Amino acid sequence: MPSSSDVADFESIIDLSQNISSSVVPRWQRKQAASSDKISDRFIPSRSGTNFDQSQLNSENRDNSDGESSDYSKLIQQGVLQQDQNSSSGSSSSRILAYKTKAPAPKEGYQNSLKVLYSQQNGKKAETTKPTRHIPSAPVRILDAPDLLDDYYLNLLSWSSNNQLAVALSQSVYLWDAASGEINELMNLEQDANDYVSSVAWIQQGGSHIAVGTANNTVQLWDVQAQKKVRTLTGHSARVGALAWNEHILSSGSRDTTILNHDVRIQSHVVGRMAHHTQEVCGLAWSPDGKFLASGANDNALCIWDGATSHSMNAEPKFVCNEHQAAVKALAWSPHERNLLATGGGTADRSIKFWNAQSGAMLNSIDTGSQVCALQWSPFEKELLSSHGYAENQLCLWKYPTMAKVKELKGHTSRILHLAMSPDGSTVVSGAADETLRFWNVFGSDGKRKADGAPGASRLSATQSLKIR
Repeated sequence: MPSSSDVADFESIIDLSQNISSSVVPRWQRKQAASSDKISDRFIPSRSGTNFDQSQLNSENRDNSDGESSDYSKLIQQGVLQQDQNSSSGSSSSRILAYKTKAPAPKEGYQNSLKVLYSQQNGKKAETTKPTRHIPSAPVRILDAPDLLDDYYLNLLSWSSNNQLAVALSQSVYLWDAASGEINELMNLEQDANDYVSSVAWIQQGGSHIAVGTANNTVQLWDVQAQKKVRTLTGHSARVGALAWNEHILSSGSRDTTILNHDVRIQSHVVGRMAHHTQEVCGLAWSPDGKFLASGANDNALCIWDGATSHSMNAEPKFVCNEHQAAVKALAWSPHERNLLATGGGTADRSIKFWNAQSGAMLNSIDTGSQVCALQWSPFEKELLSSHGYAENQLCLWKYPTMAKVKELKGHTSRILHLAMSPDGSTVVSGAADETLRFWNVFGSDGKRKADGAPGASRLSATQSLKIR
């Protein structure tokens, strides 16, 4: 039988006349109690404001509160108290984890080897657009070019107004007649084992003369029709890697950092000397009107020279542009807009920049993503062709001024060091470190290409070699 107290408890439970109470304290009451006691629901430590030695000492004191402290604890206490006294008197802080000194500064002139991979350009990113005409993706012809030197600073390809392509292969210069497909060796430097051809440039005013720069510090002038050397131009003290014609004036750039203007009509041929660059001159280009000479060098500088004042032995550049971050070899003057110059930078720069030669202002800059080796303007439309190195080794066709990418042409397996355009403007030849020349129908209208065809298309074998191995 249940007791009377049990019966009373049961009756109180089933009594609905009173408020029902729960044994669980409501959440708002728990929060109110915690707030009144000023107790946080969690502890967030601050490492910078924590004295680990003092906290360890306090813990040991709590553990030994019922007895006397050990000798070891007394020694720890004396050390901590001494540190606190030093801190209060202005000595160094007792914090264990703290950056007290900055990292050492790098040496002057130091460059990070990873800059090529992680550098960023401030220029506009490349856009893409569909071409308005058919541009073949494959080359129309491939020629074998054994011993084509893999040297970024040389200029080994030139196409004449008489439709002859000159190619420098090590110690020799070969001429390919685009109309007949005939190949002839013009000259060689085999008498000197240490000498080699470092640059070639046809005179552009319908003549049959070609300038040949050598590693032996000289420039040779050859008459192609007569198959003989006309004269040797001296004045440099290192190899001549860049050449550019302006009527009868031949400009030569050298590893000795100077640029010389040669008047090939007179005996004392050096009529101008330009010495602003501090490293090897690897790019030279005269504007179409002969008003300006552009020079690029391994010192990352672009110089624009006034043609009227360049015939001086102490000429000074009109403008010096230092926006590129690597060697400036690729130079191309626009045939559409006067005083418009396009330049390309090397591996650590990778950009194409546009300049107003009259004011020296940079008009635009675009990051191409890889080393820029050469540039070539289309004579028919406002388009620019660029050749590149690692990693794609491709040609890129750009629409100016939007710099939208129209087409990418691939096929070379090494960096494309040189570009030259046929006299009719429809075909561009590219020379690469893979020792091949590839011909591309990239410029001009469809009708013009179908009517004219590629130079020497019916007579030239796709496997023909410029040189017998």
